[in-house]
Amino acid sequence: MSSPLVSVICLCYNHACYVVEAMQSVIGQTYPAVELIVVDDASTDNSEEVIKRFVKGKEQIKFISLEQNVGNCAAFNKGLKLSSGAYIIDLAADDVLFPTRIEEGVKAFDRVQDDFGVQFSDAQLIDDVGNLIGFHSDKYPHDNIPQGDIYRELIARYFILSPTMLIKRKVLELLNGYDEQLAYEDFDFWIRSSRHFKYLYIPKPLVKRRVLNDAMNSKQFVRGSGQLRSTFKVCRKINELNETPEEKQALINRIRYEIKVSLKLFDFSLTADYFRLLKDIKG
Repeated sequence: MSSPLVSVICLCYNHACYVVEAMQSVIGQTYPAVELIVVDDASTDNSEEVIKRFVKGKEQIKFISLEQNVGNCAAFNKGLKLSSGAYIIDLAADDVLFPTRIEEGVKAFDRVQDDFGVQFSDAQLIDDVGNLIGFHSDKYPHDNIPQGDIYRELIARYFILSPTMLIKRKVLELLNGYDEQLAYEDFDFWIRSSRHFKYLYIPKPLVKRRVLNDAMNSKQFVRGSGQLRSTFKVCRKINELNETPEEKQALINRIRYEIKVSLKLFDFSLTADYFRLLKDIKG
């Protein structure tokens, strides 16, 4: 049987000390058909130099160096346009794939029906120097992870670690890639994709997720942050996508939680927007 091509889009921004390990983990896969596309989003450290040295002479790696910082969503979309794979992985330059990650993901897809569009897994959590500090399943146990049609569950709570996802290309094509108007991509992607496709979970670590103090999620709960405003925009999308009373209630519960967060941060403008949305939902 032929092996469908898998494209790994590695996004780098000021990760000079980690990007080589990330790229090496891609070209070291046991799966035979892998395409690596590296996008440097106008790093201010020496990431570009490090990447250029690594990719020299490796024709299977495509490198895009952006002159201006455009953010994760737009940078990923630029890499996606250059990709050819039937499956896509969005890999941050500070994370690492286990050698069998792609092979196990593709085999898992082969065992399920075609309406499954995204596969995700457990992950090892590592510190800045690579020491193991835990597992994603420490907080989200395997027996508490839903599969299949998980749209409503994704409205209610976060339980997927984005770097563990293997995505069918047709999912991203249907969504026209990531929404470049947002400051972050995962919540929006989960919601929009799960409305149309089922999710498949592999209860074992297939990725090493590096936990850094300067990571984007450390900036999420800051008054006036783009992340908080993006979450509100996703909630508006959910309201348009919802089809059942249960989904409506899940969104109401989510908004009540987000209101508490915005009040705690004294972000009264965002709080008012959430109350208006809540009023619209309740009619």
